Amino acid sequence: MAKFKKQRKRFDEINVIPFIDIMLVLLVMVLTTATFVNQGIIPIELPTAKASKKEDAKKEITIYVNDKGELFFEKERVDLKTLEAKLSAISKEQTVVLRSDKESKFQDFVSVMDILKRLNHEQLYIITKE
Repeated sequence: MAKFKKQRKRFDEINVIPFIDIMLVLLVMVLTTATFVNQGIIPIELPTAKASKKEDAKKEITIYVNDKGELFFEKERVDLKTLEAKLSAISKEQTVVLRSDKESKFQDFVSVMDILKRLNHEQLYIITKE
């Protein structure tokens, strides 16, 4: 009977392709699960809507109504009279985005809409989340 001698194989190099595959899969998982919320500085909780579509926005003016009824023009806190003055100073073709907290009073929303209607602003978007 012949005896077979086991040979040990020496590793001179490491195959890094499986390691790269695993790292790419992890990178894809991190990028797909990360949420990047671009709501600005004012913390609001958006209401939900079933029929919504995304629009490509150019330079837009954002109006915020938070849950306490405070109004913000961009990042500046304003009252209704100041908001109307600022909105009357911009072009009617300028896109206006309204972000109203779902817990805010409906009257605050209606007051902002009334100002926009009075000033004939047609490019209005009301932001909701799906």
